[in-house]
Amino acid sequence: MANFVFISGATGGLGKAFAVECASRGWDLFLTDLSSQRLERLAGSLRQTYGVDVIQRAYDLTDQEARLGLFDLIRKRGMRFQMLINVAGVDYEGPFNERSRDEIRTIIRLNIEATLDITHALLNHAAPDRLLRIINVSSLAAFYPMPVKATYAASKRFLLDFSLALRDELRGRGATVTVLCPAGMPTTPGCIEAIEAQGIFGQLTTTDIGVVASQTIEHALRGRAVYIPGVLNQLIQLAGSLIPSISLAGLIGNRWRAAHKKRRLKMLAQ
Repeated sequence: MANFVFISGATGGLGKAFAVECASRGWDLFLTDLSSQRLERLAGSLRQTYGVDVIQRAYDLTDQEARLGLFDLIRKRGMRFQMLINVAGVDYEGPFNERSRDEIRTIIRLNIEATLDITHALLNHAAPDRLLRIINVSSLAAFYPMPVKATYAASKRFLLDFSLALRDELRGRGATVTVLCPAGMPTTPGCIEAIEAQGIFGQLTTTDIGVVASQTIEHALRGRAVYIPGVLNQLIQLAGSLIPSISLAGLIGNRWRAAHKKRRLKMLAQ
């Protein structure tokens, strides 16, 4: 029986990069995202290019009933997994009191609840003959209190801490956990706009998604705990760890407020 790689958020920029990287290694895939049409196009391209088996299903992972349907499908098919890559996540940038409660709930339900639910379920469907490699996509934002992205950054901090704790729990039990903490990546038009709004700093900290996907998988296969792509981003994280959190929040808040204002002015001008 084939062992699959499960990828959530598979049709986004980073998810697609992971799918291509895994398919190029000859690994069979189970892909999920919101759009069935985008999933079908991606799956067809991967099958044709790499000759791998690809199963794709569209699910709204913020919905508990949809997740139960996903887990029921996996159970009925008796599927086994050699790798789980939790990519699916969302952010609504802007001051907390300007975000709707629906937006706030969506961040929590997708970034945290869905990731935990999927991880918990797939631990029971690990391939019996190899280590289950779990990759959780967090963010460089996980290391800082981040005004203007407060809920998002806190959700990514949760994923970082959860991943490190789960890694220790699973030590010697047939699974490893690697948490990816990237800075900016040009994965969507919104992300590209946010990078541009940060000016030269945004450009310098941006990383190539293909390289990130490849190197993250290498880190996971080696059992590494945390991967921060880019030497500059690693230095930023190290420097940030030396600054008190209250001072850091002020510094980051000033930068993000300026970038957010620049984006809003650009939108108004269009």
